[in-house]
Amino acid sequence: MKAAFAVLALIAVTGNVHAEEPMLSHSKVFSFSAAPQRTMANGANSHDLLIGTLKTGETVRLHESMQPEGALPNPAHAIEHSEFIVVMEGTLEYLHDGKTETAGPGDVIYVAFGTMHQVRNVGKSPARYAVISIGGDIKP
Repeated sequence: MKAAFAVLALIAVTGNVHAEEPMLSHSKVFSFSAAPQRTMANGANSHDLLIGTLKTGETVRLHESMQPEGALPNPAHAIEHSEFIVVMEGTLEYLHDGKTETAGPGDVIYVAFGTMHQVRNVGKSPARYAVISIGGDIKP
């Protein structure tokens, strides 16, 4: 579960969507259970953990998502920011740039600015992963 520790470390040094100001300037721990949750039509859900601007100027957003086994993935989409997807449980198939790659627990997927991409659960259990979005069109 090294990936989970990396996500928790990021949360500890930034903030979350419950912060009163968009500048993430204070170190503290935020409760996962307090994060707003969204449920999608395919049965997937997400917890919106943080959004804000670091003292160094980058805007960041972090959410944790779960795709059930056999769920239809979200449509392929291009992003106007950079993302790291940290796989915590299950197996994801990452489609991008005409390629297909597989990622499992502890693996990190990098999605470059402007990349058309899609992730889908190809395992025999739910897939849980954290998405760390940086810069570009991310707004606090």
